[in-house]
Formats: sequence, structure tokens, C-alpha cells
Amino acid sequence: MKRRPRSSVAGMATLKDVVFDCRHPASVARFWATALDGYDVAPYDEEELARLRAIGVDDPEDDPSVLVEALDGGLPRLFFHRVPEPKTVKNRVHLDLRAADREAEVARLIGAGASEVGRHEDWVVMADPEGNEFCVFPA
Repeated sequence: MKRRPRSSVAGMATLKDVVFDCRHPASVARFWATALDGYDVAPYDEEELARLRAIGVDDPEDDPSVLVEALDGGLPRLFFHRVPEPKTVKNRVHLDLRAADREAEVARLIGAGASEVGRHEDWVVMADPEGNEFCVFPA
């Protein structure tokens, strides 16, 4: 596939966030913050804790919408949003990760709560703790 040159057309959309629907946002957010180099769960300041208390949430572990952001402030950010229904079918969108040592990274991610779903010639299909698929490729 050929890459198109970057455009500076006014009004063209740019990627801001990737949003995951999930049952327990805090734990899935922690997994992805661990999985991705240069990302961490956004810290809870007093303003954010007050916002949570105002909606009846006393513990950030029960936050219905958790943000994972790049340490350098770059995009995209990852949001993990609570939904009532469980995941029932294959993702229509997933993340592809690169790793210098694919096998070591697969083992590390399994240790962080992922599971291996399948293998292909150049990549490993995995699932996060709530079953959201993603792939790990060699760098």
C-alpha cells in the first residue's frame, strides 16, 4: 500500500483518542499502560477526584472512564469506558504492537494479564484481560 503525502487541508480530521468499551476500566487501563512503552494511567488530581465524588464514585478503582496517556503528552490517548454488556464477538478494530524481541514481549504481556489467541507467520494474536484482541509483530 502506498502512503499518501501528509495533507494540511483545513478541516481534515486527526486522531485524538482510541476508546475501549470494557467492564472494569481501571484494570484494563493498567494493562494497556503496562503494555505500551511511554504510556501511563493519567494521575488523579483533586479536581478529578471531586468530579468522581460528584457522580457517586469514592474510589478511582471504580472510575467509569479511565485515561491512559503518552508520557510526552502526545496522541493518541487511550480511554477505557465502562459499558454494561460483555464483549461477545471479535473486535472490529484492534491495535498492532511492535517489539524488538517478539517472544519476550509476548511473555511479558502474558505476565501482565494478556492471553495468546493464535500465531501466524509474522505475528502473534493476543487478547487483553477483557478479551480485546491485539497483535504483536517483530520490530
